[in-house]
Amino acid sequence: MLQLSGGRLPEPGPRYGAYPQPPLGAGHLSVEYEPRATAVGEARREVRRQLEIWGLGEREDVVDTAELLVSELTTNALLHSESRFTLTMTAAHGVLRCEVADAGGGRPRVLDAGTAESGRGMFLVDALALRWGCERDGAGTTVWFELGTCGCASGGASGCG
Repeated sequence: MLQLSGGRLPEPGPRYGAYPQPPLGAGHLSVEYEPRATAVGEARREVRRQLEIWGLGEREDVVDTAELLVSELTTNALLHSESRFTLTMTAAHGVLRCEVADAGGGRPRVLDAGTAESGRGMFLVDALALRWGCERDGAGTTVWFELGTCGCASGGASGCG
């Protein structure tokens, strides 16, 4: 759950109103997986389980899209880095962010889904995510995407910078 820090909270009253609660679906999770084929399915199941815990399970569109895109990113991590990878999920303020970090140094590319023999996963990420990107951290790479959880925003694209 979202942890608040910074000392004492103000007393509710006319000056401050009720202290705001963390938004529905707020949370953080990070799980490391071994580089084996079953890890992709495990990550997909973890996404669904965690979104249900955070109160987002009723948003089937978000759950299904998050499962699909995490599946694509974890498959890429297995194929291109052959290393352990970490799935990190954060949900707050109407945005779900999923990150997959691995020890590989490659950068994802969006290829034309109609003609490419591989690379369709990033085409899906680009088409379905609100935003996405990638970051290099030493020898490793983190690829992330964001989805709207409140129904007020839909797919777009960002890119890899």
